[in-house]
Amino acid sequence: MNIFLRELKANFRSLLIWGGVVILFVIVGVSKFSAYYNNPDLLDTLNSLPQQVLTILNLQAFNLTTVSGFYGIMFLYFALLLSIAAAMWGADIIAKEQRDKTVEFSLTLPVTRSRVVISKTLAALVNCVLLLLITWGISVAATTNYQPDSAFYKFLALSMAALFLLQLVFLSIGVFIGTALKRYKMASSTALFVLLGTYFLSVVVTLNSSLDFLKYLTPFMYFDPAELLHQSRFDPVFIGLSLVIVAVAVTGARIAYNRRDLYI
Repeated sequence: MNIFLRELKANFRSLLIWGGVVILFVIVGVSKFSAYYNNPDLLDTLNSLPQQVLTILNLQAFNLTTVSGFYGIMFLYFALLLSIAAAMWGADIIAKEQRDKTVEFSLTLPVTRSRVVISKTLAALVNCVLLLLITWGISVAATTNYQPDSAFYKFLALSMAALFLLQLVFLSIGVFIGTALKRYKMASSTALFVLLGTYFLSVVVTLNSSLDFLKYLTPFMYFDPAELLHQSRFDPVFIGLSLVIVAVAVTGARIAYNRRDLYI
């Protein structure tokens, strides 16, 4: 069986689970939004929250009584969910061959190790795209009753583009960890540790402006939802940095897997 198709089939259940999580999250989130919709009085309650909370959640940049503002707040949660899924898929798609004792299947095929890495990575990428489309579709469906304007749909499209770049970054990092880490059983947990580490670094940088130079180390600060909403633009520096991370991680994964001792 083709490696790419084999991986798609093997990870289909995982895609359904993550898709279900996203759908449930959007439904619950939009149901909470109904309490804020066209109800500015509730903004006074939010403004009474500690300044640190307002800063971390970026609440001051958005009007929660509008669907665009509410989705601006939800962007962070989408970023975490989709990035975790991407990192886990990337790390597990290589490491599981030794974990499940199926590595001999790949070794007996008339393909190079680089081809194996590329095929598996493409399969994980397809899962990421499908999960993104699920997120996009359920977001459109769930907000229809609130008569969103064209600005919302533009913001949503830009947000999905940003989320896709985040998925690419953490997918490639996960693939690199899965191929380079000798203790393959720790691949997924290590990828998750790296992701959460970069997220908490973004929180620290957000709370302390003197550490702003560290923002280049955390992909969670590459795409500001407030900038996407109000200026409809990406910072080309962070787009370039994202693509560099992806290229370096994927290249490193191919090199690491070619040199790796595989135990059957």
